[in-house]
Amino acid sequence: MRRKNSSVIFKEGFINQEEIFKIYSVFKKKLKPFIKKKLLVAVSGGPDSLALTALLKAVSYEKKCKIYYVLIDHNLRKESSKEAQLVKKLLTKHNINLFVLKNKKTIDKNVQSQARKIRYDLLIEFCKKKGISTILTAHNLEDQVETFFIRLSRGSGLHGLSSMKEISKLEKKITLVRPLLDIKKIQLIEISKSVFGKFYKDPSNNDTKYLRTRIRGLKTILEKKGINYDQIAKSIKNLSSSRDTLDLYFNKIYKDLLITKKKYISLNLDKFNNLNQEMRMRVLSRSIKEISKSYYLVRSKKIINLDTKLKIKNNFKLSLSGCLIFKDKKQIIIKKAKKNRIL
Repeated sequence: MRRKNSSVIFKEGFINQEEIFKIYSVFKKKLKPFIKKKLLVAVSGGPDSLALTALLKAVSYEKKCKIYYVLIDHNLRKESSKEAQLVKKLLTKHNINLFVLKNKKTIDKNVQSQARKIRYDLLIEFCKKKGISTILTAHNLEDQVETFFIRLSRGSGLHGLSSMKEISKLEKKITLVRPLLDIKKIQLIEISKSVFGKFYKDPSNNDTKYLRTRIRGLKTILEKKGINYDQIAKSIKNLSSSRDTLDLYFNKIYKDLLITKKKYISLNLDKFNNLNQEMRMRVLSRSIKEISKSYYLVRSKKIINLDTKLKIKNNFKLSLSGCLIFKDKKQIIIKKAKKNRIL
């Protein structure tokens, strides 16, 4: 598609494309609280992120906001740098400037988990340099359901099964927004093709050594059995509502037993022991997350293991998720560890 045609589409806000216009109208409302500030769009070159790019570009014409488009080259494959430049060239044709940030760290194990952490680390670093307070990603309805199944397979509780939040904090001054969680991938493909004429596929998305890829293969099987993703997404929303209600109760409990210092967190042991297992697990997960400054919570299996040791051992010290955890007669102390050991 020629630049002139795409510019017209952006300026008109998809007004001549009924289905896309409906998505765009809802999209604008979701962005209203953030639109006056600088925004960063995480781009990959796939149909989801290109659709998000198109929607944001249209918003920028209407609201005159400052938007940065950023692609992370994980440097996992020989072709990754070339592919990143192809995406940059495609967006340049549509008057969109793409920043490409290349990962220089070695990723040799837990590939998807490490790549995810590095991606957010690089995006946050870019935000701090540019004074950006909001990061937008193109997670969609299928991503949400896949996340639900992944966490279900790992024995997650209510918090995990509620899957991804539309708005969450990465750091104190940086917010992560996922405005497309209600949108189906097929709709994002339509937007991407309509504006850019094409998109790029990541070969790793078809690699069955990754759990998410295997989970993705369930969709066709489930639909043949009469179970569609729309139904599952509704259940996730119900779980999210229950989680939000429980969060209000949990926040009061957490504040009551928490003593926070600059370099560590101390938990009142007597009050902690009086909690049920769900609350104890959530207290431990949140404390470790705050000290480690990790975006993701520790997996529930490891938290259950930690909780069991806290119950049966008197005085001990161990390491988990970059934190050292101590227990004495009166308190549990969690602080940043210099070196990791496996729990």
